[in-house]
Amino acid sequence: MKELKKMTSATVAAQKTGFPSQIKFIIGNEACERFSYYGMRAILVVFMTDYLMKSPSDSKAIYHFFIQACYFLPLLGAFLADRLLGKYRTIMWLSIVYCMGHLTLALFEGEMGLYAGLGLIALGSGGIKPCVSAFVGDQFTSRNKHLIEKVFSIFYFSINFGAFFSSLLTPILLIKYGPSVAFGIPGVLMAIATLLYWLGRKQYVNTPPTGMKVEGGFMQVVFVALKNWGAKKGDSWLDNARVKYNAEQVDGAKAAWNIFKVFATVTVFWALFDQQGSSWTLQAKQMNRMFLGIEWEASQIQAANPIMVMVLIPLFSWGLYPLVEKLGVKVTPLRKMGVGMILAGLSFAIVGLAQTLIDAGNIVTIGWQLVAYLVITASEVMVSITGLEFAYTQAPKSMKSTIMSFWLLTVAFGNMLVGIIAKMNVFTGPGEFYFFGGLMLAVSMIFVFYAMRYKGRDYVNA
Repeated sequence: MKELKKMTSATVAAQKTGFPSQIKFIIGNEACERFSYYGMRAILVVFMTDYLMKSPSDSKAIYHFFIQACYFLPLLGAFLADRLLGKYRTIMWLSIVYCMGHLTLALFEGEMGLYAGLGLIALGSGGIKPCVSAFVGDQFTSRNKHLIEKVFSIFYFSINFGAFFSSLLTPILLIKYGPSVAFGIPGVLMAIATLLYWLGRKQYVNTPPTGMKVEGGFMQVVFVALKNWGAKKGDSWLDNARVKYNAEQVDGAKAAWNIFKVFATVTVFWALFDQQGSSWTLQAKQMNRMFLGIEWEASQIQAANPIMVMVLIPLFSWGLYPLVEKLGVKVTPLRKMGVGMILAGLSFAIVGLAQTLIDAGNIVTIGWQLVAYLVITASEVMVSITGLEFAYTQAPKSMKSTIMSFWLLTVAFGNMLVGIIAKMNVFTGPGEFYFFGGLMLAVSMIFVFYAMRYKGRDYVNA
């Protein structure tokens, strides 16, 4: 009854035609949490190469395997949120684990401290990822669902607001005060993020967990459909599960499967995008980094991405997209994602050419990377923001966190690909940049093929 009262109070607030009042706590939490995450991540490769004396290839592999863990563990977070604890409590408890990870990195500067701290951060960060974005969507109803696209843009803006300042600050902290302070400050921001989230507890719309004995989950429907392969109950192989499950349960699984097919090709995009903190940072160390009269640290160049995101989000949302619509071209989520993936491939052609010039003995300015950052940031705005919105609106009510975790799994597998290739150490010079750029352009064509055949459905709560 107590839980019901909380839900009723928050639901009334959410019925207003504007943004629900509790959104400010979630947005504030996200900005601080992203400051902590990207601040720690910005210095990770430099810390390993310059302080732990690890090789560039090993540092790059550890960096990407860590990110892989951060985006694989959403499966656990989604399970806890959907089945056992609900989104609010899952986020709250795992945020505390997250804080402990930052504390471990700050107190123990050796290799074991690195692995233990990264493990705790991966568990905390990964566990809350599918829950926070889905929790944002849960605060809306049919009366204000038209604002979901805008709130996800604001949500993403807050991510980059935190990432920008942390990417500038933590490299300076590392140089002036050492790893303890550089890793400790992000930990303080994570503690503030947890506090902000807790402050909104009485206003949230809390969708209760479904419990462990729920029938008709995605994997259950898949298992029954495979068991009855050849039954030909409908136009999809998943319709074979109708021998046990009702139309709503099977349609939910079909929606999840269709989303998964589209998302699978996005994996390569993340293999490229997350190299900003590894191969692009290592390349920046070889460049003339004088810009605006300042010689920037190699790890600070990553700050170009979030500041560009904050500029491009409103430019695209209120300028480019409406202009394209006026020209008679319908701007759909999947079309935006397709164009964005092509741009990601082009950004790697730019850094590949820059590396070719570096290896030939030329002095190459950081301007080359800034152009590449602009291109890949435009790609990010088209792919990442759109993917968050697409994943939520196309997800059946019973599987919203699970399908959000599908989206995050694309990041995990993309980073796993980079980590494996880095560990193999098969490329020298610009070869790796050209390889990933070519792979991205090829996979973009596959994405377009799937996207043209995708038939969606709006699952935003009525």
